[in-house]
Amino acid sequence: MNHRKNIKMFRFEEPTYLYLLLLIPVLAAFYLYSNYKRNKAICRFGDPVLMASLMPEVSKYRPNVKFAIMLTVIGLFAVLLARPQFGSKPETIKRQGIEVIIALDISNSMLAQDVQPSRLEKAKRIVSQLVDKMQNDKVGMIVFAGDAFTQLPITTDYISAKMFLETIEPSLISKQGTAIGAAIDLANHSFTPNEEVGRTIILITDGENHEGGVNEAIKRATEKGIQVNVLGVGSPEGSPIPSDEENDYRRDRDGNVIITRLNEQMCQEIAQIGKGIYVRVDNTNNAQEAINKEINKLAKADVETQIYTDFNEQFQYIAWIILILLFVEMLILECKNPLFRNIHLFSK
Repeated sequence: MNHRKNIKMFRFEEPTYLYLLLLIPVLAAFYLYSNYKRNKAICRFGDPVLMASLMPEVSKYRPNVKFAIMLTVIGLFAVLLARPQFGSKPETIKRQGIEVIIALDISNSMLAQDVQPSRLEKAKRIVSQLVDKMQNDKVGMIVFAGDAFTQLPITTDYISAKMFLETIEPSLISKQGTAIGAAIDLANHSFTPNEEVGRTIILITDGENHEGGVNEAIKRATEKGIQVNVLGVGSPEGSPIPSDEENDYRRDRDGNVIITRLNEQMCQEIAQIGKGIYVRVDNTNNAQEAINKEINKLAKADVETQIYTDFNEQFQYIAWIILILLFVEMLILECKNPLFRNIHLFSK
């Protein structure tokens, strides 16, 4: 049974008005300060207990209740102005687009700085710019080192894609290595069943210390009509890997500085088998432009996306609550009601 039809999507049409909620703590602080000053002034005239006995009609708690009600009214009024809405009708729409799975290497070697500011940060910037240019396309993200896992399932939610991208760092995977084969296989299973749409895997890696099974995984992808493009990050000359210790580099067991080099030959072979292109990522924008041109060649087909329509206004319920609270606030007198003075429930 499909339960998605019962889901309701909540939103605010004018969320800017929610900033009015910031008035509540300010007003509360002002009220508390005013009470403090008033009590201090009463103490100058005499003993507070004696003063209270001279003013039996004055309630100690009712002004606080009235103020709390007014604060609630102000908060609800801010929510009312923001126009809360429920979208009760999910609708599936079709748009022309492609599907892209980005497989990003996050092994420690990607911290090398032969590409500025680092291999990983440069790769993340390329992905971010790639997402910015997407329209009606679907994108997913896989990260890998010694293992591979899905960072973002395939989606058209580009805002979430960029948010997940920002959280990517080598510490996400403790096992070191470059499991490209595992990443490609995982990407193969991450696309939608729609085989008519253009599908591509963009592999971003320095290709160092890769494990076996890469060629077989790529062949399984091409058999499904999935193209594999490769962005090689780094330089063949190599670069040391910054250490967690300040002004130092990672070292091997013998104390020698580890130099990580771009395995360009392997990257080229992957692209050739995957029927895609290979581009070296350097400090220019050439790689960005090349990959954009390549994915624009992919056949665009109908990509289904579910959105919520028929958003219904909910402000009327809040308006009724505000009116009831205002009516209650008017009924509460600041002074004790003489009709109920002898009843303990109303004596305060």
